[in-house]
Amino acid sequence: MAIQGALPVEFDAVFPHGAYALGVEAITDFETKRPQMDKTTGLPLWAVDVIDADPEARGKAKSVKVKVAAEVCPTLPDEVPGLPFRPIEFERMSVMPYVDDNGRRPRVAYSLRARGVKAPGNSGTAGRKAAAAGASASAKDAA
Repeated sequence: MAIQGALPVEFDAVFPHGAYALGVEAITDFETKRPQMDKTTGLPLWAVDVIDADPEARGKAKSVKVKVAAEVCPTLPDEVPGLPFRPIEFERMSVMPYVDDNGRRPRVAYSLRARGVKAPGNSGTAGRKAAAAGASASAKDAA
């Protein structure tokens, strides 16, 4: 099978209604009490607490942690005035399915990972579309 490990996924596929960050903290290895390292990159792992903006999300699906592999603690986007959280997007996301057998019945769960964080609309598809719109407007003005 060609798929090994985590599956790459787009941010919009995981959070189609957007997401809000509550905070970020280092992930510590329970046994060694040292920072937990990403097995693929060797970088320290950080946990970003996220609220899914999907109005249909309930229970455990409403609040998740996204692990970010980064040399230093990711800087979260600025807060929106009047709100206790920050709109956020994740870069280079991946999802790893696993069996969670901590409850009464085993269930399939997902571990979310990313390589970076950004404010919504910064670069990515929205940024490219805005840049393209600006370039076409400039071309029309020049004509």
